[in-house]
Amino acid sequence: MIRTESLSFAYRNDKVLHDISLDFTPGKITALLGPNGSGKSTLLKCCAGILKGYDGNIFIDQQPLHRLSPRRRARYIAYVPQQEIHTFPVSVLDTILMGRKPYIGWMPSRNDYAVVETIMHQLHLDDIAHRHLNELSGGQRQRVIIARALAQQPQVLLLDEPTANLDLRHQLEVMMILQKIAQDGITIVIAVHDLNLAAGHCHHFVMLHEGRCFVRGNHEIFTPKNIRKLYEVEVKIIDNGSQPFIVPASSVPE
Repeated sequence: MIRTESLSFAYRNDKVLHDISLDFTPGKITALLGPNGSGKSTLLKCCAGILKGYDGNIFIDQQPLHRLSPRRRARYIAYVPQQEIHTFPVSVLDTILMGRKPYIGWMPSRNDYAVVETIMHQLHLDDIAHRHLNELSGGQRQRVIIARALAQQPQVLLLDEPTANLDLRHQLEVMMILQKIAQDGITIVIAVHDLNLAAGHCHHFVMLHEGRCFVRGNHEIFTPKNIRKLYEVEVKIIDNGSQPFIVPASSVPE
């Protein structure tokens, strides 16, 4: 489990997170929701150990995150950034093998390759194992990047807008992959903009507003009042019994 206690963070004098205290549940997908600038990416980067100098605490399995060495931290937490640019040819297999870095000594072992092969099979990447990453479609690349993160064999998987710039089919494909990963007991936290995509595939939700935890919970937090406060839009909520559907109606007058 990963949790934050009174977490605050500032870029120089610009405070972007304020007193965030959250628990993220193993085996579940938690969606971070909020407009641009609400602190979603910053929260993920703090939890991943990328951003230092925060106030408050972050714990992974009751251990303070800042006390873990980079190698040990990478065995606990994997982070998938919002966008990666690949300008040099590297194969799918080698890209995923990079995720074994926290375990590799001088050279990859048979076990390292076995882990990678298992993950490629699970994510249906066997047929493109030797293709270069820059030859793939956006959906294929995203599966490879998620596979690389899984090669770390993490307890916590953090993803920053993993469905951004993907078409509908590949968005659904990524979310279904994450649901299967969560079934293995991994804690998954994602930043996402599409409320309906989140509502249909995630278990818990945290709405961030101006760097603060505005509201958190299950599907019941999807109310016109909360969404109006968060996004400054009027919406209608349609509930089909299994999930709410958010239908934008108009923007809130300034």
